[in-house]
Amino acid sequence: MAINAGDTAWVLAATALVMIMTPALGFFYGGLVRRKNLVSTIIQTLTIFSVVSLIWAFWAYSLSFSPSVDGLIGNSPMLS
Repeated sequence: MAINAGDTAWVLAATALVMIMTPALGFFYGGLVRRKNLVSTIIQTLTIFSVVSLIWAFWAYSLSFSPSVDGLIGNSPMLS
């Protein structure tokens, strides 16, 4: 299967939008808490983004884009 340039561009654009959205979401949540908790809220948001990025890179990518197992889910090193 060939790589489609349009699909790849869309995935990169969507990724960039999510990466821009993450600090903005931290500031939004920061506006809902007291001033003394602002930095903590922003750090928590960025930490969650980092953890989810690592989970995607190490596990979910292979589940999404590898050949399927019985047509339900992609192949994963943990399933083998």
